[in-house]
Amino acid sequence: MRSSEEILFDLENLETLDFNQSFDYAQYCSSLLKTDDSSARKIIINALSNWDKLEKSTHDIWIDLIESSGFYPYLEKDEFKGLKNLPAEIRKGLHHSENIPSKYFHEEQLELLEYLKTDQNVIVSAPTSFGKSLLIEEVVSSRKYQNIVIIQPTLALLDETRRKLLKYREHYKLIVRTSQESDKQKGNIFLFTAERVNEYQDFFNVDFLVIDEFYKLSGNRDDERSSSLNNAFNHILKTYSPKFYLLGPNIDGISEGFAERHNAVFIKSDYSLVDSKSIDVYKEYKGEFGQRGKKARFKEKVLFDLLHELENEQTIIYCSSPNRVRSLSKKFCHYLSDIEAKASNNEYPLSNWIIDYVTKEWSILKNLKYDIGVHDGALQKHITTSIIDYFNKGELKYLFCTSTIIEGVNTSAKNIIYFDEKKGPNDVDYFDYSNIKGRAGRMMIHYVGNIYNFNPPPLKEQIIIDIPFYQQNPIKDEILIQLSEEEVKDRTSEQYEAILSIPENERQIIKKNGVKVHGQKNIFDTLRNDIHSKYELISWNQPRYKQLEYILGICWDNLIVEGETTRPMTKGKLVNMTFNYGLNQDISYLVNNNFAYLRRLEGNKDIEDADLMDKAIQDTFQIMKHWFQYKVPKWLSVVSEIQRFVCAEFGLRPGNYIYYANHIENDFLRENLAILSEYGIPGSAIRKIQEQIPTDLDQDRVLEFIRDKELFNSKDLLEYEKQKINENITWPNNG
Repeated sequence: MRSSEEILFDLENLETLDFNQSFDYAQYCSSLLKTDDSSARKIIINALSNWDKLEKSTHDIWIDLIESSGFYPYLEKDEFKGLKNLPAEIRKGLHHSENIPSKYFHEEQLELLEYLKTDQNVIVSAPTSFGKSLLIEEVVSSRKYQNIVIIQPTLALLDETRRKLLKYREHYKLIVRTSQESDKQKGNIFLFTAERVNEYQDFFNVDFLVIDEFYKLSGNRDDERSSSLNNAFNHILKTYSPKFYLLGPNIDGISEGFAERHNAVFIKSDYSLVDSKSIDVYKEYKGEFGQRGKKARFKEKVLFDLLHELENEQTIIYCSSPNRVRSLSKKFCHYLSDIEAKASNNEYPLSNWIIDYVTKEWSILKNLKYDIGVHDGALQKHITTSIIDYFNKGELKYLFCTSTIIEGVNTSAKNIIYFDEKKGPNDVDYFDYSNIKGRAGRMMIHYVGNIYNFNPPPLKEQIIIDIPFYQQNPIKDEILIQLSEEEVKDRTSEQYEAILSIPENERQIIKKNGVKVHGQKNIFDTLRNDIHSKYELISWNQPRYKQLEYILGICWDNLIVEGETTRPMTKGKLVNMTFNYGLNQDISYLVNNNFAYLRRLEGNKDIEDADLMDKAIQDTFQIMKHWFQYKVPKWLSVVSEIQRFVCAEFGLRPGNYIYYANHIENDFLRENLAILSEYGIPGSAIRKIQEQIPTDLDQDRVLEFIRDKELFNSKDLLEYEKQKINENITWPNNG
């Protein structure tokens, strides 16, 4: 009998397998399931990928193997239907969801679900294609829990989850903004980032907690947001004692003792319904690839030739940064144009929106003509959602991505190209690489995916996720300050004593604000020193330029986290852009202003206007997303609290920055309409229908009002805008 490797080779390379080969390989696979089920599953997946090569008379045997391996979701595909024995049919029936029509769980999903039905908490590490998130929907659809909190790291993931769970709206109110009140009558599903959990004031109970991508708890993975996630988890855990479900990929363990302390079971699985094949491109070109000059250009040429060769299959290209995404996708577009590749027949409604509201010169518009998409953390939500939708529907062939492919969105493809070996300024480590590789292949579509390595993969290492609020070594000040004295393990440490040295009343404000502890303490001291000489710069409601310059300057100097990347932003540029944004309330103004700034900066350098406009758009969208939609409003709310306290100490009238902060965060939309932006509706569309929506309607009823009045049919709306409103407001039937 041939070995597993030889069988896999035959499945991939032979044109057909005769009866003896098909039968013998099935027989071997059947016996292998008893001794090495992982290798057996790999053979079965590759057999599914090459189904037409197998001798037809052996198909029933292979269908039985699909069932024996627990691949029940695949048995719903037409070509694999046909179980011939009653016991197998019964086993298949046992894997059917109790609550979601037409959904079957695979073997290990069902085992995991059984744990979720017990009183134990569940921490699971499993591959991207495992289907961990389907179990979230199963829990929701069971209606066992009244108040469910789902924490995910990005708004894009939360938006995707919201769309999946909308069908349960009769039983649960979906809460996506901290200004929404919870429903005391029916259930609530809180779809929040960790920061929003910490800000939310209206939890009255939490029965079930989900943390997706829970590895972000780790204090050792250089994530500036880990403190927020630790504080959110610990707060909910000790306040409400909910059952919890933590999920993530490629993790070998967690802080020792945590599972026992919290009645949890840690489950690690390599079970997958797809397989991946590695192709080491870099080995073919030893010494010829590089990061600069001719070697960099040659590496790009090899990439573009490969992408053209793979034009009939979808491919995701991993890039180190938004700049690389834009640069590479643009060069590839030029490459296709130069070789006179055929432009796309696909029509993307997003294109007309870009022409009307950005510019017809934007490279993303040109990319779409060749079915090229881009995805990074800088684009507006409705754009990224549209691009992923186009890709998931098979319309886009190519998707150039940053690390958002790892943690920002659920998508996969036949081919993944590991092109850059950096993640921002840092090296891609084994954990990140495993997550990138995990996107190769797509359940129910591509049984076997390809990972093309343009760089040597990082060396394998064991991934243990520390939970700082529990382990406390290391622990950041922003987590330590939130712990009660009884929770602190080392009360004699210099770190803890430094926190205790902060006066109690100041400490409470610092805790509530939840950002850099000693940076906030410095702001207290600075405001006290300046309160008389600079009072007019401190006490304001709507800022003049000098007032904003003073406050944002204090924030920049004290609230930026160690290791946080701020480039290309500077203190002066942030003040200037924030003030102008508040004054003009117009993105296109910012883009044009930024373009003029870059043109002055570049002077007489031979850089085309189109390239500079591309950079101006990218920078502006990045500023909108990173600075205006979170950082600046958060900073302003932090200092607003501190100045109110300091002014009260001196008997002076305080300012109030909250109104201005909210306007910046919500793109100057009316308060009751800001939820529409959360739902992925372009601001341009919201402004066109806002006059038809009563100002006194609360934000929850706004959604129903638009649906009932069919405002998405307004003649002023572009087809793209109608589509975005329709898909987010016209709710699906109950699941």
